[in-house]
Amino acid sequence: MEEISIGEFARRSRLSLKALRLYDERGVLVPSRVDQASGYRYYDTAQLDEARLVVMLRQLQLPLAAIRELLACDPADAAARIAEHWRDAEAAHDARRELADYLVSRLSGKRPVMYEVATREMPERSLLCLKRNVDEQGQWAFGKEFMAIMRERPLPKIEGRAGAVFCIQWGWVSADSDGPVEWCKPVPKAEARALAEHYPELTLRTEPAHGEVFVALPARYGAVQWQLAMESMQAWEQEHEDEDERLALTPEDLGLRITYLATGPVTETSTPNCDFALPFAVER
Repeated sequence: MEEISIGEFARRSRLSLKALRLYDERGVLVPSRVDQASGYRYYDTAQLDEARLVVMLRQLQLPLAAIRELLACDPADAAARIAEHWRDAEAAHDARRELADYLVSRLSGKRPVMYEVATREMPERSLLCLKRNVDEQGQWAFGKEFMAIMRERPLPKIEGRAGAVFCIQWGWVSADSDGPVEWCKPVPKAEARALAEHYPELTLRTEPAHGEVFVALPARYGAVQWQLAMESMQAWEQEHEDEDERLALTPEDLGLRITYLATGPVTETSTPNCDFALPFAVER
């Protein structure tokens, strides 16, 4: 293959010198040779195809770190990853469209409810919990940490929704707000204290019985769906407060919760069956 200068490579690839230097620094498109004396970069003409691929991947708004990983994959694996990225991008676009439609309706004087809302009664439960302040970037790692503890030292299973693992957001979680977030696993009341001794990193507490309004989350969900779910539940509460006086007593300190109802083995790529709930009353 022919070796060409960075200037000629830039001309043929239609990439600027600035972009080529950046891609070299990030390990995305590394020169075939760098002159030790002058520091001048040289490229192989075979790298032109790779450069064009980088340009197209950037147009899909892939970060450079992801592109570097893609270029190291075999073509079939790279194709599968690009397809997955595009599915995620389409889901994110659909979510933003949902949010835009909701805002247009709301600002036009309507009271849209984006998701179907239902109610349920939750019993008093003994919980083993792990609570921490985490932002949007850290909350998933925190959840994996809690799940790892559950896998390493399994707890007795309680059937149904009342026994499912759930996560409480005591404050809003975003790039700017760090919760706090609490992960909880219901345990049998009679065994709770004995079980807690085997989990010194977890806190044992009792959650009082309460009612909840809830919505089922879509298969692919994110912050937009959470916000729309919350808006739907709050709108539902306002419409039904005259029917149930407890709805006017919503204790803000109970927090929003996501209940994970996985029906099969949970893997790194599986999506658990979830619902999003807002408590509206407790029994004192």
